[in-house]
Amino acid sequence: MRSQFDDDGQGPDISDVLSEVSAAMTANLKKLGPILVLGVAVATAVMGFFKVGPGEKGVVRRFGAEHRLVEPGLAFALPFVEAYDVVNVEAVRRVEVGFRGDEARPDEALMLTGDENIVEVRMVVQYRVKNPSSYLFRIREPEQILHATAEVALRTIAGRTKIDAMMTTGRADVQSDVKKMLQKYMNDYESGLEITDVKLDRVDAPDEVKDAFVAVTRAREEKEKLVNQAMGYREDQVPRARGKSSKQVQAAEAYAQERVLRAKGDAERFVKTHEGYRAAPGVTKKRLYIETMEKVVGRLKSKSIVDKELTRGSMPVLQLGSGHVPVHQYAGSKAAVAGGQRE
Repeated sequence: MRSQFDDDGQGPDISDVLSEVSAAMTANLKKLGPILVLGVAVATAVMGFFKVGPGEKGVVRRFGAEHRLVEPGLAFALPFVEAYDVVNVEAVRRVEVGFRGDEARPDEALMLTGDENIVEVRMVVQYRVKNPSSYLFRIREPEQILHATAEVALRTIAGRTKIDAMMTTGRADVQSDVKKMLQKYMNDYESGLEITDVKLDRVDAPDEVKDAFVAVTRAREEKEKLVNQAMGYREDQVPRARGKSSKQVQAAEAYAQERVLRAKGDAERFVKTHEGYRAAPGVTKKRLYIETMEKVVGRLKSKSIVDKELTRGSMPVLQLGSGHVPVHQYAGSKAAVAGGQRE
């Protein structure tokens, strides 16, 4: 290298200096070139490879536009040219309407029902990402949009429902209707979100009228209790009454059948007796007399037997069925004395 000053005392020529620097840099590049290339390659590999975990999907963008979807595993995106986003498509996420944790949000929770009552509703919406491309590129801030849309859907359904239904038997219908409406809105927005569940965490009256609603609810429960008790008593008594009625009907039918058979038997016996009397009047008459006397005498508790041949002067009476045998005499009497009494 020449000295910094020429013989005439002036500085070095600039062209000579530039040529010397260029020559030095060329020599250095020849030595460091392979090292730089290797470093760039390593940096590119480190910056370009990325991992997509189980239950996730990767979306690769080239110059800002969607280029391809990547399944779980190891993937590569060209640095400075491509970028990527990894979205969990299996995780169930949630938004809260009307509250945040333990903090109430009255501006979201208070709404008007179909019968013009104010009700405080807290709702939880569970969802997951179904289409990562739509989730990333179709709408901005999808969670906020989902939250606002869920509130709109809840207010719409509440405005069609009476407060009693929302607080008691109609909660399942409200949840189902809100879910359907919210999913329709999300599909219209091409949000890529799928609503998995909608749950009414709390449906209650505002604090100012809560005591009155509690009293009404208790009265309604008491009414239901009394109605159930009455229905149970009815279910117990009606079968009993039907059984008793059926028993009485059967007894009446049996009695009617018995009377008919007895009447038929009496009529047939009378006919037989009449036929016998016509065939042998004397014998039949005597038989009827004897049968009748058997029935009459058989009903008496005490009996007196008198010999009719002895009744002309005095009548000895032999009393049967007692512990003594008194004898009464009445001259010329034809009367009988029974049981120790005079006639």
